[in-house]
Amino acid sequence: MSEPEALMPIADVGGPRQPLLSIRGLSKHFAVSGGFLGRKSVVRAVDDVSFEVGKGEVLGIVGESGCGKSTTARLIIGLIEPDSGDITFDGEKVGPVLSLRQLRRRVQMVFQDSYASLNPRLTIEDTIAFGPKIHGVPTVQARERAQELLRKVGLDPAQFADRYPHELSGGQRQRINIARALALAPRLVVLDEAVSALDKSVEAQVLNLLLDLKEALGLTYIFISHDLNVVRFISDRVLVMYLGEVVESGPVETLWSDAKHPYTRALLAAMPSLDPDRRTEQAPIAGDPPNPINPPPGCRFHTRCPYAEAVCGAIAPKLMGTGNADHNAACLMVDPASGHSRAVAPKQKQLEAVNV
Repeated sequence: MSEPEALMPIADVGGPRQPLLSIRGLSKHFAVSGGFLGRKSVVRAVDDVSFEVGKGEVLGIVGESGCGKSTTARLIIGLIEPDSGDITFDGEKVGPVLSLRQLRRRVQMVFQDSYASLNPRLTIEDTIAFGPKIHGVPTVQARERAQELLRKVGLDPAQFADRYPHELSGGQRQRINIARALALAPRLVVLDEAVSALDKSVEAQVLNLLLDLKEALGLTYIFISHDLNVVRFISDRVLVMYLGEVVESGPVETLWSDAKHPYTRALLAAMPSLDPDRRTEQAPIAGDPPNPINPPPGCRFHTRCPYAEAVCGAIAPKLMGTGNADHNAACLMVDPASGHSRAVAPKQKQLEAVNV
């Protein structure tokens, strides 16, 4: 019996150099009511976000709670509709060319809450087989697919296929969610805080499983997390978000060794360390993020930035190159023409490097 089309891997359209996912000018504002005389306002959850995800890479997205990470993920997979912007998957624009149903075949998501993500009335086998059956796969083959995926995520079908979610541990449930996400042979998996609720030893097992599956199935990941240690372990590139905007992006080791944006530096400085000599004695970042309903003008981070000057409240910085390959930052200190006192022209930087 030949394998149904819904279980066949999606063909590569544009070749390895074409980004698998391209986001341009993505925005989502949520209307809220209240305040003086019930005046309506909007929360700028995602504001003009652009980035690309290469084929076979792991893109990490980090930032404080409320920065827009999860909203971006839901926009990508079509759970919520963007107000503006374009989403292109392997050269095909979502909407005009690629339907939402076709996108769901190509992109799947694993959520943080492993229990709430599962239907308590369905057995594990039925949970994994549900997606293929919706896409027209016969029941027998859908169940065979479910059992195959159970083995891939390290669970014996003889022991787990007929169980219910409440009979499993948190780590086992998350393995089920991963198997369910893979049931339609997607090319991109979005992992939204997928390991943050797990015990550290179980977290390590799931992370290694994700890397093994990536290599075996040729997957691409978007990995969203607040845990920078986990992001550094699994990611190839990192995107840093603040108050709905991308403030820095680049290869993971470049960001760790040479972060340009003060917010990125503050996040890295706040990472816990087991070394007592590297213990943080002062808070690297002060105060709470501004209200997303009324974000500050200019650079949105200037109200908490130790390097803020008058120009930071007047000019909104654009994401631009820092001189390192594929490393960009949205900070006036990176732009030699910004007028910030710490913005150094490229030639002057080279002279300083020689003098050192």
